[in-house]
Amino acid sequence: MRKNKKGLLIVISGPSGAGKGTIIKEIKNKIPDIAYSVSVTTRAPREGEVDGRDYFFRSYEQFKDMLHNNEFLETAEVYGNYYGTPRSYVEKLLMDGKDVILEIDTVGAENVKKQFPSAVLVFIVPPATKDLEARLDKRGTETDEVKARRLQASEKEFASIKKYDYVIVNNDLTDAVDDLLAIIRSTHCTVKLNSVLVHKFSGGK
Repeated sequence: MRKNKKGLLIVISGPSGAGKGTIIKEIKNKIPDIAYSVSVTTRAPREGEVDGRDYFFRSYEQFKDMLHNNEFLETAEVYGNYYGTPRSYVEKLLMDGKDVILEIDTVGAENVKKQFPSAVLVFIVPPATKDLEARLDKRGTETDEVKARRLQASEKEFASIKKYDYVIVNNDLTDAVDDLLAIIRSTHCTVKLNSVLVHKFSGGK
């Protein structure tokens, strides 16, 4: 894949059940050196999870200190637990030339865009809203109460689509992955991200 010296920040959002995680997993298989940002969380590790690989597990007090020191790009509270994207972790990956994928909610995406105007915001949607409930049912991991809250939250998320750069309809996984790959590749070819090259061929004008 064509790369610039500095990595590209790709922000992925969408309602629960849209298939964001599956698409990202496939992208990581297609682009082995792409980085997936690891979030800080106050929740306890689940069986098999490793600190620094799945999450950075921190106490509420540690999280609060990081928040006070402006160490997060964005934060969110999810069912009583706190999550945040560590600023220095993401910035280092980008400066090392790695593309970075963030999977965050719409509020967090808006905050990241303010700090990284060059970030590419991609919203993943199912073919129809009725498919969300079916996909959540298929998971079999949430109670009816949690599913209801997720479906209610999806309505607010859909209202934010206009703030995104791209929208991908996840009707077919292969097509959705190809669409995201095309977005990443085309963004790397934009004039804005190739200012040095443009300067060279335009004679410095």
